[in-house]
This record gives sequence, structure tokens and C-alpha cells, in this order.
Amino acid sequence: MVAALWLRLKGYRLLGHGAVTGRGSGAGEVDLVVRRGTVVAFVEVKSRPSLEQAAHALTPAQRRRIERGAAAFLARHPALAGCDLRFDLMLLAPGRLPRHLPDAWRPGD
Repeated sequence: MVAALWLRLKGYRLLGHGAVTGRGSGAGEVDLVVRRGTVVAFVEVKSRPSLEQAAHALTPAQRRRIERGAAAFLARHPALAGCDLRFDLMLLAPGRLPRHLPDAWRPGD
């Protein structure tokens, strides 16, 4: 996956990908979970015809689903409890370099 490779080149270590937790309306999903130093990032990957379209593709409902997935991931990995957590966005578009947006949103935004 392009996004995971791009993040590895930036010094992140992949902890998980495509994690789906729960069922029904309580389900959570995270595309990538990466770590660099004391930072654990839950990364949503959006691919669209342009980076601008990808940047606007994340809905509030999707953010909540990712936040639920992050909480479930952390519950299964208690060793990460002391890490700094954030939610990132990775934008992909044909013919363009990937764009990584660290700390793209905060829970409850």
C-alpha cells in the first residue's frame, strides 16, 4: 500500500492496518496505525482523482467510526497507553505524491 510505504519512509513503524472492531452501528475502522517514537497515529487514507477532493472526503461520521476503532485498538494494546495519540489523514491522487496531514482532527471535532 502506497500510504504505508510513504509513512515508513518518514520513519513510522506500522502497528496495524485495516482493523475493524465491533459490529453494526458500534463498529470502528482504522486504515493504518503507525508509531514514531512516542507518537501513535491512527491514519485514514483517502484516494480521489485530486488531492483536494481527497481532503474533503472525510465525513464527521467516518471520523467517529475511526475514533471508535482507535479506542478498541488501544484496549487490545495496553502498552501504548502512555503514548501521544493523534488522528492523521493521508491523501492520495493519481500522478501526485502522497500528502500526509498529521493531527488532521481531534476527537469530538
